[in-house]
Amino acid sequence: MRLWPFRPRPRFVVSATPPEDVLALEDLLRRNVEDILIVKERQLRGLSVAFGGELLVSPPRALDLLEARFKPFGYTPFLRREQGMVFVRALPLAEVTEAGNPLVNLFLFLATCLSTVWAGSGVLNPFAEPSRLLHGVPFAFTLLAILGTHEFGHYFTARYYKASVSLPYFIPAPPPFIFGTLGAIIKMRSPARDRNSLFDIAVAGPLAGLVVAIPALLLGLSWSRVLPIPSGFGGLVFGDSLLMRFLIYLTLGPVPSGMDVLIHPVGLAGWVGLFVTALNLFPVGQLDGGRIAYALFGAYHRRVSMATFVALLALGVVTGSWNWIVWAGLLFFLIGFHHSPPLDDVTPLAPGRRIVGLACLALLVLLVPPVPIDVK
Repeated sequence: MRLWPFRPRPRFVVSATPPEDVLALEDLLRRNVEDILIVKERQLRGLSVAFGGELLVSPPRALDLLEARFKPFGYTPFLRREQGMVFVRALPLAEVTEAGNPLVNLFLFLATCLSTVWAGSGVLNPFAEPSRLLHGVPFAFTLLAILGTHEFGHYFTARYYKASVSLPYFIPAPPPFIFGTLGAIIKMRSPARDRNSLFDIAVAGPLAGLVVAIPALLLGLSWSRVLPIPSGFGGLVFGDSLLMRFLIYLTLGPVPSGMDVLIHPVGLAGWVGLFVTALNLFPVGQLDGGRIAYALFGAYHRRVSMATFVALLALGVVTGSWNWIVWAGLLFFLIGFHHSPPLDDVTPLAPGRRIVGLACLALLVLLVPPVPIDVK
């Protein structure tokens, strides 16, 4: 766990055996670079070797050639623009050979099925009222469909780009966690190839999840009721984002003063789907939004992450919601503000993707409820 993520961190993890003669290796690597890059500068930093200069071919073509040439030496090329030059940095990164165990993924998924059914049923003691657990199935099925679609959006896009990636890991969280899960993750085992593939992998999850979450929310709202708020009402209240308010108006019409929506479990799962998407779209660290921000802003990613962290704290103070202060704290201690670069950090993001990326950051505004969960 990082206790102080503001401190700059190493950008790469070196995992190969140190070469016996770095200078001799540097000469070998340079011979493999000179017909691709007009070398004007070279740098030795620990076990890494960097050559700066002017590319003679396009960055994607350079990366293809250098990957094949560096692999026999146990090195991986990274392309980056610095000081007005393109640098080819060779790092002794071991090839990723980690093998996944699908049984672990299956076990966690089944455990999450049980925990979300339990949470959706509202039963405190499942052994005392086992038949009531069936009431949690609509909530659990809908929520897992949203989370699964989100993660498999990442997974299949990463596989399309031949990136090494794990199957989704679902995270069960039985009551008192109100939704029965802490979400799901996949593990990226290799760097993205360039900003365009990084962007596509990052954006595929939230957009795929919304394709399921919004129809589920509309269906759930159509089964919901608008009722008077009872006197002395006490319980959890789920806040409305701008998009949520629009969908409520579209489905149920204006909600009069003193009335509120008693939401159907399927609609609640849709609300959770929107909220999880919002949390992932914050441009911080290696969240989906953080990856989108790196694809958009490159070297300014860290500043964007830190500004978002400050904005979250300010949002918590202004709204009086501890939800955002807690989320900011989790981002600070568990996520940090770092993002590893792609292999080709020179090729710019395509204009069409840049528009979609900015639209995703604007979507965040529509998805964020000022006070997500409150106790009345």
